[in-house]
Amino acid sequence: MEKYLYSGVLLFAVSYPLAQSFEHRIRYSSQWYALMPALLISAAVFLVWDYWFTQAGVWEFNPLYVLGVFLYGLPLEEILFFFAVPFACVFIYEVLNYYFPKDFLLPFAKPFVYVMIPSLLGFGLLHLDKLYTSVNFLFGAAVLLLHFLVFGDRYLGRFLFAYLVHLIPFIICNGILTGGLTPEPVVIYNNAENLDIRIWTVPIEDTVYSMSLLLLNISIYEKIRSRKQLRTSKVYRV
Repeated sequence: MEKYLYSGVLLFAVSYPLAQSFEHRIRYSSQWYALMPALLISAAVFLVWDYWFTQAGVWEFNPLYVLGVFLYGLPLEEILFFFAVPFACVFIYEVLNYYFPKDFLLPFAKPFVYVMIPSLLGFGLLHLDKLYTSVNFLFGAAVLLLHFLVFGDRYLGRFLFAYLVHLIPFIICNGILTGGLTPEPVVIYNNAENLDIRIWTVPIEDTVYSMSLLLLNISIYEKIRSRKQLRTSKVYRV
C-alpha cells in the first residue's frame, strides 16, 4: 500500500473540490473554461522547473511511495500535482469569494507587494548558492510583479485571503509528502540547496513556491474571465 501514498494525498486534495464543482451556489464547474487553460499554462511552467530541479539534484522522489510510472524522470503523481493542487486551491478562492463578498484584505494588497517583492529579491540574491531558495524567491517576486503590472491590486486581497486559508491543507498535505507521518519522505529535498528551515517537515521555501503556483493560476484564470466579461458586455451594448 505504500506505493499509493502520493496518489492518495492528491486524491484527498482534489476529491472534495471535484465533488462540489457542480454545487448550485458556487458553480465551480461553470468556471472551468478559464480554469483549465490556467492549469495547463502554469503546469507547463512548473513542470519545466520541476524537471530541472530533479536533474540538478535539488530534490528526488522516493520509489517506495509512488506508482512507478515516470515521464522524463518525474513520477506520474508529481505531474498530476500541478493540476490537482491548483484545482483545489482555486476552488478555495472561489468559495471564499462567494461567502465573503467584501474584499476586506484589499487595503493590505499594495503593502504586501511593496514589502514582498524587495524581500524576495533580496533573499533570492543573498542565497544564490542555494538553488531552490534563490530561484524560488526570485520567481515569486517575478510572479507578484507581473500580476501587479497587469492588474494592479485587483484580486490581490482575495488572493491573500485564499493563500492564508490554503496554508492549512497545504501544510498537512506537504507535511505528509515530506515525511511527517512516514519513516521516509516521498519528496526528498537536498538541504544543501535550501535554507533547511522547516515548518513541521515542510521547507520554508515551499510556502513561497505555493504562493507563486496559486497566484500564477489565479492571474491567468482571472485574465481569461475578464476577457469573457468584456466580450459579453460589448454584445449587450450592441
